[in-house]
Amino acid sequence: MTPSSEPSDASTRAWPAQTVDGRRLAGVEVLRDEAPDRGPREGFLHLQRLVVRNTYHDGTYSRDYACDIVSRRCVDAVTVVLFEERDQVVHVGLRENLRVPIWLRRTSTKLLFADEPRHDTMVETVAGVLEDGDAGSDLQATLRARAAAEAREEVGLDVDEDAIHLLGGASFPSPGITDEKVFFAAARVALDRARPARGDGSTMEDVGGLVVLELGHAIELCREGRIADMKTEIALLRLRDLLARPQ
Repeated sequence: MTPSSEPSDASTRAWPAQTVDGRRLAGVEVLRDEAPDRGPREGFLHLQRLVVRNTYHDGTYSRDYACDIVSRRCVDAVTVVLFEERDQVVHVGLRENLRVPIWLRRTSTKLLFADEPRHDTMVETVAGVLEDGDAGSDLQATLRARAAAEAREEVGLDVDEDAIHLLGGASFPSPGITDEKVFFAAARVALDRARPARGDGSTMEDVGGLVVLELGHAIELCREGRIADMKTEIALLRLRDLLARPQ
């Protein structure tokens, strides 16, 4: 996908939605729901329906209560802001992604209000889960290696692991339902050196590509809800804070 600096002006589309070979995304069709026929841990996500109780230091207990937890085989993730400075203006390289749960919100009967703008795709910082093969004794080195691998996979940019800076502590994006933790990083790159990304082999990653925006403009789009991914807004704000510090 050709990098762009502005979102689509169409009132019902937050971003252009097309494949790397130029086909325009028209829709997502639900063919079937296999949940009734598959176990709670057979898919990408694992569901636990727990009954738990609290224990207290005085030896007493709370009443039993239900707690549902959604997890993955690989739980934690890292997200990296790819950026460069052109004529003293910071630009960031983000990844446009198809997110089926967000697409299907337009057909949901549970929403009180329709999305405005409607999100055909999501624009996000490059991110990926820490995989089994990433395990090591040094967390920071592991995060840098995974961030570099995701940059190559998602937007076709080679990043020197030593150029990746960690942006503060990790956060839990939705602690009421999932145990996922997200680490934040940033790396200075040459965005014009991006090559066609190979993706992770999934059909979902056939849609989208690199989107280049000025950092300040990207933050404003987050505030307006046009970039509607929470980790991306956090990462962009942390990058802005990092660059504002005296060198």
